Amino acid sequence: MSIPSLEQLQALHPAQQPTYPDRGAVDAAVAKLRQSPPLVFAGECDELKDKIAAVSRGEAFLLAGGDCAETFAEVTADNVRNKLRVLLQMSVVLTYAASVPVVKLGRLAGQYAKPRSSDTETRETPDGPVTLPAYRGDAVNGIEFTPESRIPDPQRLVDVYNASAATLNLVRAFVTGGYADLRQVHTWNNDFVRESPYAQRYELMAGEIERALTFMKAIGADPDEFHRVDFHSSHEALLLDYEHAMTRIDSRTQLPYNVSAHMVWIGERTRQLDGAHVEYFRSIRNPIGCKLGPTATADDALALAARLNPANEPGRLTFITRFGAQKVRDGLPPLVEKVTAEGVQVAWVSDPMHGNTFEASTGYKTRRFDDVLDEIQGFFDVHRALGTVPGGMMVEMTGDDVTEIVGGGEEIDEHGLAHRYESVVDPRLNRVQSLELAFLVAEMLRSTPTG
Repeated sequence: MSIPSLEQLQALHPAQQPTYPDRGAVDAAVAKLRQSPPLVFAGECDELKDKIAAVSRGEAFLLAGGDCAETFAEVTADNVRNKLRVLLQMSVVLTYAASVPVVKLGRLAGQYAKPRSSDTETRETPDGPVTLPAYRGDAVNGIEFTPESRIPDPQRLVDVYNASAATLNLVRAFVTGGYADLRQVHTWNNDFVRESPYAQRYELMAGEIERALTFMKAIGADPDEFHRVDFHSSHEALLLDYEHAMTRIDSRTQLPYNVSAHMVWIGERTRQLDGAHVEYFRSIRNPIGCKLGPTATADDALALAARLNPANEPGRLTFITRFGAQKVRDGLPPLVEKVTAEGVQVAWVSDPMHGNTFEASTGYKTRRFDDVLDEIQGFFDVHRALGTVPGGMMVEMTGDDVTEIVGGGEEIDEHGLAHRYESVVDPRLNRVQSLELAFLVAEMLRSTPTG
């Protein structure tokens, strides 16, 4: 499969692309990216594909997490470590409490662009309403509501590359430099909110793990897996200028890979069967995802699978479902039934965030923790009833103690959102809520037969 040219993709009028004022500046940024070293390697992408194949068979569980939209300002050692720490905590809870291997996928090092429902945003000012281009993520323009900030700037594509490289360097340093060592399970919890019941429950579990490790060491067993973790990166491949520029031919296989992330996915707004994103994705050899929301039909899913994974290769395609808690139990079964009946190889993963967003009475965009949990429970219920595999979850979360999602053990209410609401686009689970979710999902996994 050859890669379609950028001009061929643009001729398909790709959705959700910024309108740049200077195409020459875009071409210069793309040319610079084409000369830049890869951020990941094809062999690593193949390793992840094998792991996702195990997920699809019920032999592992996929945990994907990170920001809704990364920002350049947050590329610091503390921020990266905090996100990594919570993902490691969630992973160890799922692994230990449910006795299942966990594939760890960061929603980071590339999640800088966001689709929007409108090209513009209007705000009231002392001089009357002002309309400017919508904020599409730091990859495109600035969050500040000024004409200068909101002009799409192609130099930001190069900034995405640099920020992603810095993030991946930090992640690799942490996971290979001892931070991901299982003997660190207590230190991952050191500055946690001590009064949280889930922090206390985690400490008890960490103590059990520590005793098990001590026993293993005493009998002479100390495998590498105790000291490091495999950690992969992912993002929505939205901006085709960037993604196409980061596509390379692998020297081992002569096949094209997107080397900006190990896994990339197509969003709900860009999965048109004859669209530019599907055309691009079908040519790359990475493991890929595709979001399916409540408008998706079983025939849509089958057509997408046929186009994106014609060889029906295990681990190649993941369907990430985002129905909303109220719709998942009715909307998901027809898709899973028909896809399974056709023998399509696919991993099913729940995105319990995007279908459950609403505006609080205080004006904040938020989600209810109970809705997030209920969508995952519905996802498990559907798969359990059909005898299929609930393969994983993709959550928007942060390593900080933000107040963006109502409910959970901390009982954040709509007025409490104002305390520390920091997201630039969508609300995220905080540290305590993320850990709480991990324990609750571990209970669902324990009661679900695995392969």
